[in-house]
Amino acid sequence: MPQTQTAFPPSAARAPEKPSAVARRVLLTEIEGLRALADELDGSFDKAVEMLAGIEGRVIVTGMGKSGHIARKIAATMASTGTPAYFVHPGEASHGDLGMITRSDAVLAMSNSGDTAELGDIVSHTRRFRIPLVAMTRRAGSTLAEAADVALLVPASAEACPMGLAPTTSTTMMMALGDALAVALLERMGFSSADFQVLHPGGKLGQQLLKVADLMHKDDAVPLMREGAGMSEAILVMSAKSFGCVGVVDEAGKLLGIVTDGDLRRHMADDLLGRPVAEIMNAHPKTIRPQALAAEALGRMNSQSITSLFVVDDEGRPLGILHIHDCLRAGIA
Repeated sequence: MPQTQTAFPPSAARAPEKPSAVARRVLLTEIEGLRALADELDGSFDKAVEMLAGIEGRVIVTGMGKSGHIARKIAATMASTGTPAYFVHPGEASHGDLGMITRSDAVLAMSNSGDTAELGDIVSHTRRFRIPLVAMTRRAGSTLAEAADVALLVPASAEACPMGLAPTTSTTMMMALGDALAVALLERMGFSSADFQVLHPGGKLGQQLLKVADLMHKDDAVPLMREGAGMSEAILVMSAKSFGCVGVVDEAGKLLGIVTDGDLRRHMADDLLGRPVAEIMNAHPKTIRPQALAAEALGRMNSQSITSLFVVDDEGRPLGILHIHDCLRAGIA
């Protein structure tokens, strides 16, 4: 089989390290960079969070080259955690996309050197229209840091590249610092799992965050009957509603018990249809809150070997019913 050709074949000057050894060295180098970043965080981070949280518009994240790739990721992370954000490419900004940046926005500009020429027009635009500017850079005396309202400084740390040239540790620190901003903004706003589910309706995350209330059957679909009724009526309700059970409620609508297919089999006798439902029902029905995660409901049904849960309010009144098939159809697993 022919050997893969590379533009720069390995030097014969030294034997290459084992790949796992290289990986370990890279990871440890980047870990050291992250430790330095955490140790050097100061009040500038708090100021940046307050500034970004105080705007009415979006956080415009920008950067060139590797910083641009990181900026795209940070914009996506912010947007998915409740901070409206958008990536603007510096080159495109100079050819009309500056119009995407309004006076109600703020700009987060990322540059390792702080002297990236392509950022010049965006920086000038923010200064001209008094748009808040947060810089993320390694050099305190750089053009970007000097122009910014707040500068988040990334400490000088060794790149994981053996030549110390390829952006590795520096980009890792920038990404981590961007994540820290996103999470700090998330917590400041009180962004909840319910909010997260709204922004992630598709995929596994959206499924995991579905609530019982999102899937339950309610109103006329719920199999219910009064406690004074007989078993003949209970069987009719069970057959009509197709959940394999019926809930028994008192005059105030509170759930008193449940009759299941299993209860019918255990009490099968000639007089079953004439007996009152209160004699057959299980007086300790399994229930769940409407705001519980559907994944929790599925776990309870599996662990207790049941197929349905009545959904009740704080007073114990049924609001709906959830069947195990509802969870499976929604992709909960």
